[in-house]
Amino acid sequence: MGSLRLSAWSSSAAARGFPPDWRGRPSRCAPSSPASAAPPALGRLQMGTDRAWQWDCRGGGLGGGGGRRDYAKEMEAAVRVVQVACTLCQRVQDSLLLADAGSGSVHSKLDRSPVTVADWGVQATVSWLLSDCFRDENVSIVAEEDDKTLSSSDGTALLESVVAAVNGCLVEAPKYGLRSPEKNLRAHDVLQAIRKCSSTGGPKGRFWVLDPVDGTLGFVRGDQYAIALALIEDGEVVLGVLGCPNYPMKKEWLNYHQRYYRLMSKVAPPTSGSWNKGCVMYAHKGCGQAWMQPLVHDFGMLNWHNSREIQVSSVSDPVSATFCEPVEKANSSHSFTAGLAHSVGLRNRPLRVYSMVKYAAIARGDAEIFMKFARSGYKEKIWDHAAGVVIIQEAGGVVTDAGGRPLDFSRGVYLEGLDRGIIACSGALLHRRILGAVDASWNSSTL
Repeated sequence: MGSLRLSAWSSSAAARGFPPDWRGRPSRCAPSSPASAAPPALGRLQMGTDRAWQWDCRGGGLGGGGGRRDYAKEMEAAVRVVQVACTLCQRVQDSLLLADAGSGSVHSKLDRSPVTVADWGVQATVSWLLSDCFRDENVSIVAEEDDKTLSSSDGTALLESVVAAVNGCLVEAPKYGLRSPEKNLRAHDVLQAIRKCSSTGGPKGRFWVLDPVDGTLGFVRGDQYAIALALIEDGEVVLGVLGCPNYPMKKEWLNYHQRYYRLMSKVAPPTSGSWNKGCVMYAHKGCGQAWMQPLVHDFGMLNWHNSREIQVSSVSDPVSATFCEPVEKANSSHSFTAGLAHSVGLRNRPLRVYSMVKYAAIARGDAEIFMKFARSGYKEKIWDHAAGVVIIQEAGGVVTDAGGRPLDFSRGVYLEGLDRGIIACSGALLHRRILGAVDASWNSSTL
């Protein structure tokens, strides 16, 4: 396939003082500066004439090199921002695991789902950083959380904790190639950043979609969770980033229970560069490639040389395939997916994982199938799927609803028009078999 060329963006970049030499790097995600150099900052105040975008999709892509713009600037900014968010979450999760169960660290929303300092902290941090990176553009964000609890008369102490968490990460933004605020954000600034994430999406225009902590229940239990950020333009997901702080770079570590791994890591920390810890996955629609890099929090500095390509599994025989499903039974039918698994010949024990880490598992070949069939009345939100869908697709997989249709991200905050459920597979053969099994057994289900 032809090379993706950023003709439209590069013209505007040249006009704003950016160099024309963002191409010509030795690998698709290689940095334009030596590996030992500190990453240049992305904030407008620090993007001078020495700035060359380090992300470069050369795998073909949107229009095969013409017609539609690429998203080098947005892709790189999103990866850096999610890296910062992962650091905030790791710190909050560590403090949660050390705190008493009744310490008030975990709160409940109106739907009784848990929420923590990390949920609000990540939303405020991502909102501020994206606004700073693209301050000459209108940044629109769809996100899960609001500020009602923090703004209430009972939320003063909680708000102080969120502000401290946000400032503690933003001060380190240059380590990630981003700009820090000139002074610490105040409570008002943090609330404003959270409120800014009030877009309702839709079929036209551009907006970011953020789930600050997907899988909060897993997060508070010291288990898997994800930070999910995607960019949607005119109803189409054009890029996605998944931060998975507890999902190790090495598949071998998946054989160990997460809490045991965390305990042993503290007793005998892995050597730097061992890639045993968490990761960030990312993809740009049309590249035909997806990528993974270790956490900056574990390595000390963002280095694009540490990125490596990921691909879905080549397993096509159901007997050898592994399927993922949500841990929670509240919004998914385990009994129906178990029946489907048996009917298509799946024999491996299901991998029940919190959050969009299920998408990450399929994208890099750790599992082959993800099935979710919500109970009556439950509506899927776009922030729970957008980033994971594009990453699986670019890694070589297939994601549709149970009728075989693409997921529709153009109809607001919900996946409206969804046919029964969501099916993600590593390949077309497995996908067709699952679709057939759904059709054959749906009428006998209680969903």
